Amino acid sequence: MPKSQTVFITGASAGIGAGLAREYARRGARLALLARRTERLESLAAELRALGAEVSIHQGDVTREGDVSRALDELAARGIGVDIVYANAGFGVAGTVQKLSIEDYRRQFETNVFGLLRTVKESLPALRASRGQLVLVGSVAGYAASAAMSAYSMSKFAVRALAESFRGDLRAEGIGVTLVSPGFVASDIRRTDNKGVLRADAPDPIPAWLIVPTDRAVREIVRAVRRGRPEIVVTGHGKVLVYISRHFPWLLRFLSARDR
Repeated sequence: MPKSQTVFITGASAGIGAGLAREYARRGARLALLARRTERLESLAAELRALGAEVSIHQGDVTREGDVSRALDELAARGIGVDIVYANAGFGVAGTVQKLSIEDYRRQFETNVFGLLRTVKESLPALRASRGQLVLVGSVAGYAASAAMSAYSMSKFAVRALAESFRGDLRAEGIGVTLVSPGFVASDIRRTDNKGVLRADAPDPIPAWLIVPTDRAVREIVRAVRRGRPEIVVTGHGKVLVYISRHFPWLLRFLSARDR
């Protein structure tokens, strides 16, 4: 990977976003990292600079108009374009439909769908200039919905639809689109509450044997993006669930019914 290649990542302070930053730093890329938590970004940037990476950090929230474009404008003012944009910021709202409010669903969509869409719209000028690549981070939940996860699954089904549509919309402008659909990867997402607040002391509800280490997952993602693949499903169990959803949807319905 050329050292001059610049990778812009939202939601970069933890989990898959931070893992991607570490992997690209090892590969010699220039990094631009955006997240809400500045102190985490500063710590990550210091770690990456120690590896010899060129890193800029940008405090921002994808639910606010202009935060992404402001970060990209700061780069452009320094003569830096962007080659790859990861629309990665997101969190999960959990609960049955009986317990969730309409506001819970709206909050979920504001980050996972409209925040992603805002990232795309505000980064399009930079990607047009570089004929770069857009990476949308969805989820296996965008294929296989489960009980008590309707808000999250709805948002990730929407991300998958956006990716499918954007490929056609952006092809003529030379912008590639990759959808990343992870299963259970080590991250803070399952310790983040329904308001998007991290509960660091909360236990991870997923058994440890089922969780894929972040570094392994991001290596797969980066390889797929480098090859221009339209989609990558990350984790073995994720691949199995997506296969079942495509070919045996009745089996998913049966399993979901047994959970209730």
